[in-house]
Amino acid sequence: MRNKKCVTIVCCLLLTAPGLLLLSGCKKKETKTEAVRMINVLVHPAEKRSLRPFIEAIGTLDANQEVTISAEVDGIIRDVKADEGSIVPKGGLLALIDDTDLVLEQKRAQAAVKQCEATLANTQLEYNRKEALVKEELVPKQQFEDVSTRLALADAELDRARAALSLAVTKLAKTKTYAPLACVVKEKKVSVGDYVKVGTPLFVVIQPNPIKLHFAVPERDVGYLRANQDVTFRMDAFPGKEFKGTVNIIFPNLEEKTRTLKVEALVPNAEGVLKPGLFAKVVLYTGASRDTIVVPITSLLYEADKVRVFVVNGAEAHEKPVKLGNKYGELAEVTEGLTEGEQVVVAGQQNLADGAKVRIQAAGAPPAQPERKPSR
Repeated sequence: MRNKKCVTIVCCLLLTAPGLLLLSGCKKKETKTEAVRMINVLVHPAEKRSLRPFIEAIGTLDANQEVTISAEVDGIIRDVKADEGSIVPKGGLLALIDDTDLVLEQKRAQAAVKQCEATLANTQLEYNRKEALVKEELVPKQQFEDVSTRLALADAELDRARAALSLAVTKLAKTKTYAPLACVVKEKKVSVGDYVKVGTPLFVVIQPNPIKLHFAVPERDVGYLRANQDVTFRMDAFPGKEFKGTVNIIFPNLEEKTRTLKVEALVPNAEGVLKPGLFAKVVLYTGASRDTIVVPITSLLYEADKVRVFVVNGAEAHEKPVKLGNKYGELAEVTEGLTEGEQVVVAGQQNLADGAKVRIQAAGAPPAQPERKPSR
C-alpha cells in the first residue's frame, strides 16, 4: 500500500508540472494594449480679408504754435486785457503799458520836425536867391557855396528829426501789446502795476487749430512713411471717438537711444476739443486696402527668427512654416505658407508635434477625456 501511494503522488506531480508550465506560457502570451493619445485643440480657419496696412504708435498732442510775448518798451503795466484760457483773435489787445513819457517824446519829435522843415524852407529860399545872383556875378561864389552847404545840412537835420519822430511813434505804439496770431492764452505772467523792461515775458499763448500730433515710428517701419498719409487716433479722454489727421513732417533723423523716427501730423481742431498734452493711440495707414490672409496671433509659434503654425488635416496636425506681414490688432497677416480656409490650431499647439493625432474641440466646450485605442 505504501508503494502504491508513492506511485500515485509521483504521477500527480508529473501531471501537474506540465499544467503549470502551460499556464505560465498562457500568461506570457496575454495581449498588451498600447494607447494612442488624442490631443484636444481649438482651430480657426485662415481667412482672406480686405485690410489696409497700418503702423500702430503712441503719440502726444502739441499746440501748432506756442509763442512767448514779451514787452518791447520799459514801463508800468497799466491794464491787462486777457487771462489764462482767454481766446484772443489775431491782433487782439492783450495789455497796455503806461505811455505818458512816450507821448511827450513823440510831441517833442514832432516839434523838432517842424523846426527843421522851417529851417530847410528858409535855407532853400536863400539858396534860390544866391543861385540867381551868382549867375549874374553880383555876389561872390563863396557865399553861394556857403548857402549850398547850409541847405544840405538843413535837409539832413530834417531827415534826422523825421527818423526820431518815427522812432517815437513806434515806441508809443509798442506800449500796446497785441496777439500776433489767433490764439488761446496759456499763461499770464504780469499784473497791473508791474514794472517791466524790454524783453520781460508778458504772456505765453498757443495756437490750438490745427493741433499737432507727434508720435514715433520704429526703425523697421521707416521705409513705409510718406508725407500726406492718413492718420487716425483715439484717446482715453474721449472713449469711442476717433480723430483724423494727415502726416505733415517726417523728421530727418532717428533717435539713437530708442531707434525710432519722429513724425508730425496736423489735425483739424476748429471746435477746440483737442488739448495739447493729451495722450493718443495712433494708427498710421501706409497704403490702400488689399486682400490678405490673416490668422489669430495666438496660433503663431516663434523659434528664433522662424515662425510656424499647426494645420489640422483630418485627425492629424501638421507643422507649417509661415512668413508674416503686418499685424491688425488680434490678427496677423501671413504672406507665405497658408491658403484660405486651412484650419489653424489656435489653442493646444504647444503640445503638438508634426503628425500628432488631434481632436477638435468646440470653443467653450469642456475638455474631452483622451481616447485610447488598442493596437495589434
